[in-house]
Amino acid sequence: MSTSGTAPVTIRTITTAEHSRFIAARSSASFLQTPGWAKVKPEWRAESLGWFRDDELVGAALVLYRQLPKVKRFLAYLPEGPVIDWTDDELGTWLEPLAAHAKLQGAFGVRMGPPVITRRWSAAQVKAGIADDAVRRLTDVPPLERSRDGAAVVAQLHELGWRPQGAEGGFAAGQPKYNFVIALTEPAGDTVVPRTEDGVLKGMNQLWRRNIKKAAKEGVVVEQGTRADLKAFHDLYVHTAERDHFTPRPLGYFQTMYDALNDEAAGRITLWLARHEGDLVASTIGIQVGTHAWYSYGASSTEKREVRGSNAVQWEMIRHAMANGAEVYDLRGITDTLDPDDPHVGLIQFKVGTGGEAVEYVGEWDLPLNRAIYKAFDLYMARRS
Repeated sequence: MSTSGTAPVTIRTITTAEHSRFIAARSSASFLQTPGWAKVKPEWRAESLGWFRDDELVGAALVLYRQLPKVKRFLAYLPEGPVIDWTDDELGTWLEPLAAHAKLQGAFGVRMGPPVITRRWSAAQVKAGIADDAVRRLTDVPPLERSRDGAAVVAQLHELGWRPQGAEGGFAAGQPKYNFVIALTEPAGDTVVPRTEDGVLKGMNQLWRRNIKKAAKEGVVVEQGTRADLKAFHDLYVHTAERDHFTPRPLGYFQTMYDALNDEAAGRITLWLARHEGDLVASTIGIQVGTHAWYSYGASSTEKREVRGSNAVQWEMIRHAMANGAEVYDLRGITDTLDPDDPHVGLIQFKVGTGGEAVEYVGEWDLPLNRAIYKAFDLYMARRS
């Protein structure tokens, strides 16, 4: 699509109400681009930004400004955004006003993560790659599909002076470049229709189907929790962090996230608890915006792993997403390693068992606005990593 012959795009700050209505009117957008997400990140100054053609709001973004220590200069960050027409072959008409606005706000640079997929790999391809001694990374495997839209976005960003940010193993300092997703629709002639629960279940591997059945046979009960259950989730999450060697977020973070996203749209964030004979064996947090559902956080008990609570809770989340009109169930980030000796491969294998597909996004990109300050920031981040 081209914007030639149409009214120019202008940009200005919008209210959170305008922003929320714009997101609600779209098929989907990242939860990181909802105005409610600003409340989850209070250490960043937040702004809702709108793109207009004449008087029509045609694009929106949550911009988070992070101040540099000791100087009044900011990094303007748009996680998994902005929400604009990424199929436009004149992306400069959208991104140049963004850069000019950010500069007026005191930004020395802009970082964004276009929600645009470049490549896809099937679960079978990923599984075969792990089994192949000659394959070490996902990118060693020829993709099932290459996106022309994704390639066009990458080419335009280079032309416009944006710089791709490195993502070691697929994980950047910001959002993951590689995700694992399950399609909840399927083609039917010239259209697409929702998949059935039975169809999604049959798409999983034998181990996943067996584990879901075993959890039911063992009497695992999965229920949707309330805000009051966040403490139970968090206790299990801290246990998981100690076992798996990562730093847990505080309980207050999840309480803020639960309140902020549900205040914006009831049911946007859900808490799930899997119990066996009264013992909490797994707990997860899910989010849905429009037709896109995410598995956001998860925790599991080291004891009673044999009752397969983690499989049971995921299946209930998938069923809930389908019942609420989701077209994609997103298991979020994976690394790009397929080396069977890499500790990350266990997580990939767990997600691959769902029968979905690995997707590569264009990743996060930076536009320096003040080259001297940006270079100093870049060196600082390099030393930190």
